[in-house]
Amino acid sequence: MLAALLYGREDLRLERVMDPTPASGEVVIKVGSATTCGTDLKVWRRGGHTKMLTLPTLFGHEAAGTIVALGRDVTGWKMGNRVIANNSAPCMKCFYCQRQEYSLCPHLTWNNGSFAEYWRIPSAIVQHNMISIPEELPDDLAAMTEPLACVLHGVARSGLKSHDECKGIVQKVVVMGDGAIGLMFVAKLAHDFPVEVILFGGDNNRLMIGKKLGATHIFNYHQTPDIAGIVKELTDGLGADIVIEATGVPSVWETAITTVRPGGTVNLFGGCPQDTSILVSTEKLHYNELTLKGVFHNTPYFVREALNLIATRRIPFHLLLSTKFDLKKLETAFCHMQEHKVIKAVIVP
Repeated sequence: MLAALLYGREDLRLERVMDPTPASGEVVIKVGSATTCGTDLKVWRRGGHTKMLTLPTLFGHEAAGTIVALGRDVTGWKMGNRVIANNSAPCMKCFYCQRQEYSLCPHLTWNNGSFAEYWRIPSAIVQHNMISIPEELPDDLAAMTEPLACVLHGVARSGLKSHDECKGIVQKVVVMGDGAIGLMFVAKLAHDFPVEVILFGGDNNRLMIGKKLGATHIFNYHQTPDIAGIVKELTDGLGADIVIEATGVPSVWETAITTVRPGGTVNLFGGCPQDTSILVSTEKLHYNELTLKGVFHNTPYFVREALNLIATRRIPFHLLLSTKFDLKKLETAFCHMQEHKVIKAVIVP
């Protein structure tokens, strides 16, 4: 089959490799649609990811497809089933899994290789994180389940209050980053919580999509030197109740912390390069009683919630998808993402 393999920094090669064969408990799916992700773009730029892959490796981790091969002992599935498979599954046995902190499982089974004609799904993912796609839902939309699951996990960890809890108070939320993850945060927050969302990004077209998804205010950071000052103007001089950082840039982590009000929460969601660090004012952290929270990945619960939310069609997630690219044009798709021409490219084998 034709598959994309990552060998290093911006070293992506399309090669002919052996068709995958399922071992016991595994399945193989024929990829219908695979979507690109900001994490894929970062991994391509940086040449690796310490948790998710070891080079050289099959590449890509978001896809929807059809089961074409079943390994021994697979039950509950049959040939022709349309499925999405998360790119990981927890062990369900360790210290963290026993406490339902599944994203912290040190034995997560990772799976890459969705940018290919076929994708082998390990048994742990088949058992815990492979889900049937509703009949009426196209592969292109279903393939976005994994990143949305990460966002739903991030929303749940951000300390947002429901309409009933707020009793008429509108929460002020800053989202930093207008990539797919940042825009998914905007959409979920604006549709389901009593919030005003202030979105900062670097591309006017993406910011306009953020507006369509529910952002109250949008700002291009290239034209906005004083981000903290703007946030204070929009929050009666206090700062935001909640700030979500979705770029993975250390300097933006530091900026995010400057925009939160005393008693507020900063969700440091974007993964930064390995061995980077930031400076934090201990005085502000302590006396302003700030909560700085790192949030990573997703859980089986949120994978199911994400697919269910996409299937309702009540949030227009299709606005994030670009025109389709043939697998042979995968590197072109990444270049277009880097140049902000697309948010999420759909890759078709």
